[in-house]
Amino acid sequence: MKVAIYGQFFKSEDIVYIKELFNILTKKNVEFLVEENYFNFIKKNIRTKNIATFSSYNDLKNSFDFIITMGGDGTILSAVTIVRDSNIPIIGINTGRLGFLATVQKEEIESAINALINKDFLIKERTLLSVSTSSNQKDLLPLNFALNEVSVSRKNTASMIIIETYLDNEYLNAYWADGLIISTPTGSTGYSLSCGGPIITPQAKSFALTPIAPHNLNARPLVIPDETNIKFTVKGRENEFLLSLDSRVTTINSNTEIFVEKAPFNLKMVQINKQTFIKTLREKLLWGKDLRN
Repeated sequence: MKVAIYGQFFKSEDIVYIKELFNILTKKNVEFLVEENYFNFIKKNIRTKNIATFSSYNDLKNSFDFIITMGGDGTILSAVTIVRDSNIPIIGINTGRLGFLATVQKEEIESAINALINKDFLIKERTLLSVSTSSNQKDLLPLNFALNEVSVSRKNTASMIIIETYLDNEYLNAYWADGLIISTPTGSTGYSLSCGGPIITPQAKSFALTPIAPHNLNARPLVIPDETNIKFTVKGRENEFLLSLDSRVTTINSNTEIFVEKAPFNLKMVQINKQTFIKTLREKLLWGKDLRN
């Protein structure tokens, strides 16, 4: 078995878990490589030797069995930009906070590695969004996809913006709002949820359109089939607006047509220890718990 290890940030309190991961992989004779930037953080704090590194999507080339992320959900979103369409499954060790995607707790590292070795896991595929613009913005490529959401929002103004939206070339609405979120089922528990959007189970073939602080209170979130082609343009008092793909942000000009559709590839996520989406949802949102006592 061959795995890649990826992290976005290094925290001193993570040292013990990184050491444990390295030791277990070595003991189990699992070949592993560490992402170069993350390794540069690690080597300043942990004595390491003979550890190989990788630095980009081109280094993966389908030769890895898994990618293990150390961090939270944001780390997995960042790892997606390296995995891309390689079909390498991601398993997230949660050293962050909430952990809707990174579902392996840091105390469960050894049992998680054993599950991978013994093939005691499931692969769950997640839909992504793909984005293009009428201006063919070069800064969108080659990372013109998002796992959680694509959103447009105001940039240099406190005034609301107008997002004229079309579904399969049929006019839907002109949202007067601070912005608009197009969310995948995976992203439905993120930014969209905080703006009043619906929770969508990962295997549902749907997207959600959620306005951000709409001026008209009757502008409600809308669930649509994930085969829908979405088009929108943005207008406002300023000429520039922000287009976000997960945590990556670019600037678009007024009246640029933005096209959003289902990406031609999926992301594979590893599910172990019966940590299903429903179980995670119940635990993270504290459903059924009375916190008044």
